[in-house]
Amino acid sequence: MTEASILFFRTCLALLAMPIYILSFLGIWEPFCKKIFFPFFLEKLTTIHNRKTKKQKQELFRNLPDFAGPSGELKLLEIGTGCGANFQFYPPGCRVTCTDINPNFQQGLSRSMSQNQHIHYERFLVAAGEDLHQVPSGSVDAVVCTLVLCSVQSVNGTLKEVMRVLKPGGVFYFLEHVADDHSSWRYFWQQVCYPTWKLVFDGCCLTREIWKNLEQANFSELKLQHISVPLPGTPIKPHIIGYAVK
Repeated sequence: MTEASILFFRTCLALLAMPIYILSFLGIWEPFCKKIFFPFFLEKLTTIHNRKTKKQKQELFRNLPDFAGPSGELKLLEIGTGCGANFQFYPPGCRVTCTDINPNFQQGLSRSMSQNQHIHYERFLVAAGEDLHQVPSGSVDAVVCTLVLCSVQSVNGTLKEVMRVLKPGGVFYFLEHVADDHSSWRYFWQQVCYPTWKLVFDGCCLTREIWKNLEQANFSELKLQHISVPLPGTPIKPHIIGYAVK
């Protein structure tokens, strides 16, 4: 009955979103989404999400300076920088390398950079989380990834690259929305929305259990907490937050 219900509601949602499915079939939606819609949407979501998670992010990044190298300099790599949602939480003087698979966030990113001149911006790389070959192995003190692992091609592949680029004793910070408990109504609706949500929001997957990937990634230390972020009207309330040490 549940599978039939999911299929029924998925069909209803697909009918409502039929214009987008048609544009996708014609090859129009994806370039429009990447260049215009998703950068616009992400900047709006970032503002709301940062407001809802400000205290948690401040607490999350509080120990970042502890991972600086012997010279006191902190080299940080951000995967999926987007519009620069995390810049305000980084310590003064840290050197940030920004990466994103989508190069179309420049407007929002430029605004964020001008508002956060307490950090040094090293470079921007167009790169997927699973392929950071432009970043040397063991070259960064910290890697940050927020609201990104939901849409990478491979979570395990991305975590493997995180481990590679981190120095021994380096740290990986994460904040990601995840699947809800399988017995919950929200998980039911996550399953219903999954195909249309993924199409509309540039590959974002609603039902990933990312905490399992992190637990299996062979970090020497993992601090992980399940939290709820109040985002009314969306299926992305359940989140995980924390950090892992190489």
